[in-house]
This record gives sequence, structure tokens and C-alpha cells, in this order.
Amino acid sequence: MTAAAQVIQAAQALSLLTLLTPPDQGIASRMLAKTGGGNLTLFAFDRGQGLSEHTSPFEAFVMVLSGALELRIGGAAVPATPGTIVRMPADVPHAVDAVEPSQMLLVMLRSSD
Repeated sequence: MTAAAQVIQAAQALSLLTLLTPPDQGIASRMLAKTGGGNLTLFAFDRGQGLSEHTSPFEAFVMVLSGALELRIGGAAVPATPGTIVRMPADVPHAVDAVEPSQMLLVMLRSSD
């Protein structure tokens, strides 16, 4: 699928939970929007899957849609469940682990500095 095909169209009400299904034994992602100021990406994880520790120059926000995630931010464990939002500061090491099949929305914002 091309990047342009993954971005959602304007003026549509879409259910986030239907845009991406947690895969068996893997991770799936779909970019919903991308601008010079940041991007919006939907992720689906099977149990035991995740994103290894890394840093990003973007301020990031994780919104859990389903399942249960454990985030590690600067070495601290942060459990996150549906309806929660977690801020991950730019340039701070962080990781994501799915405790069960899960979906999250990731918002990355570029600093205006």
C-alpha cells in the first residue's frame, strides 16, 4: 500500500478500532496524517510485541484504544489502558510492550523552536 493510500481522507468520521487489526504474532501500523509539524499513526500489536527502546526528536503522545500496554519512558514503567494518554518527551529513551493484543494512536509533534 502506498503512503498516500494510507492517509485518511478529509471530512469523514472513521472508527479508529476498525482501521487496523492487531495481527497474529506481529505489529501493524497505518499513518493517518503527516505534515511538517508531525504525524498521526495508528499501531496494532499482538501480545508480547512492541517497539524496542529508541529516542525521537518529536514530542510524542500515546493514546491507548484497546488492550494494555506497558511503556518505558526514561527507565520508568508506565502502564497504559484504554482511554489513557501518555506523553513521551522528545529525546528521552522510550519503548512500548503489548501486555495483550492492543491498539494505540501515536501523535508526534515537531517542536516549533
